[in-house]
Amino acid sequence: MIILSESSPQLPDSASLRDLIRSTEAARLAGWLVYHIPGDLPPGVSADDALWHVPVQPEIVVGLWTGYIPLPEHYEEIYQAAYARNIRLVNAPDQFRRAEEFDQFYPFIEDLTARSECVADVSHCEAAAQRIGYPVFLKGTVQSLKSDGIGSCVAHAPEELKVIAGKIMSGHRRSLGKVIVRELLDLRCSRVGPGEFPLGREYRVFVYDREIVGLGYYWEGEDDLAELQPDERKLVEHLALEAASRLGVPYIAVDIGQKQNGDWIVIEVGDAQFSGFSQIPIQELWARLTARIEGKSLP
Repeated sequence: MIILSESSPQLPDSASLRDLIRSTEAARLAGWLVYHIPGDLPPGVSADDALWHVPVQPEIVVGLWTGYIPLPEHYEEIYQAAYARNIRLVNAPDQFRRAEEFDQFYPFIEDLTARSECVADVSHCEAAAQRIGYPVFLKGTVQSLKSDGIGSCVAHAPEELKVIAGKIMSGHRRSLGKVIVRELLDLRCSRVGPGEFPLGREYRVFVYDREIVGLGYYWEGEDDLAELQPDERKLVEHLALEAASRLGVPYIAVDIGQKQNGDWIVIEVGDAQFSGFSQIPIQELWARLTARIEGKSLP
């Protein structure tokens, strides 16, 4: 089993990088062979160049890429370069896109998540917002601007919507040319983060081959709502497994939130290779993932 890791001491320090470094080390301790690769490829450098130091394996082995969410064409290039070395990444390129791109995964889980519309032109966002009903939550195909605060995600009127949608569309990696207009969920919440963004009661679940290998509270820090009761955990696990089963992506992360009325709902999904670990114990996740791949059972 081989890890292609983007962790590097040359990158600027950040919470994401620290998470990546810890994950790479946990994979190494779980028995994975680690090869470091760059993130985006500089001009003139091919994916094959980036993997020059990775030897051809004598037979097909499982591979996993851990790093920052790549553009679809970049994932395809690395996938093919790895496969030429007999390394098969856990998610094929079409599966990566189905997990990461909202407009691709939404049709599979439409009844499990907030009502949403995918819009390819900012001028059409208003019509979508009117159909869904203000206030609305806005994000790109891949990511939102929630790190900038609630004012960069939630629109209460057309003028706000136009400004936020324009900012989202200006970042191609975030939007891939689309804005997602979503029903604003009223999640249970006990605290707010930077920019007054409400830290709703939300959990991230890692699923590999129809089995949960990791589950933890989404937000960092202590939270009165973080602990799950046994019956709640069963509901979260069931919903995550249902979403994963519908999408058919081998290694996927599913975010589950609880509304004020007590109902549980899928927030969104993502390719688990590029998902943050939240409060999930990283070493335990890698142990369970490794055991699942090797066909072993853990308690």
